[in-house]
Amino acid sequence: MTDQPAIVIFGAAVRPDSRPSQTMQRRVAAAVALGEELGGEPVFVPTGGQGRHGPAESQVMAKLLRDWGIDPARILEEPTGTDTLSSARAVAAMLKDFGGAVHPVSSGYHLRRCALLLRLLGLRVAQGRGAVPGPGFSDWSWRLREVPALPYDAALAAWHRLRGG
Repeated sequence: MTDQPAIVIFGAAVRPDSRPSQTMQRRVAAAVALGEELGGEPVFVPTGGQGRHGPAESQVMAKLLRDWGIDPARILEEPTGTDTLSSARAVAAMLKDFGGAVHPVSSGYHLRRCALLLRLLGLRVAQGRGAVPGPGFSDWSWRLREVPALPYDAALAAWHRLRGG
């Protein structure tokens, strides 16, 4: 058990050439900035399995973190998640005995759901960080997508925790 914070970075697409998408790069940059603000030596938990292209999202983000100068010993990859809920469940299992606060990082429209799921799954959630949206990004359509997704995933997360999972 540790008191150091964990910064959980929710996955984003990998490009066909195995490079990180702009969204992924923004999320990792937001995580690094949050880590600098928190001070100490936070643990970084990039999430996401392999999507349509390239290696697992967590693997690509871990490389970005190393490129930013983050010590590999402070990076705990979660490479199995295929969506927000499965990533949150895997992170909750990974960090169940973790003593520090968990800080979610994602795109701004997505952050509320990420924080809620981690909390419902039993983690102590602290202030997260939304990545800066890209130029020309119309986030209203993504926010609309969150309207049904948040209560749906929250109900599934609560059910999973009640079952002892």
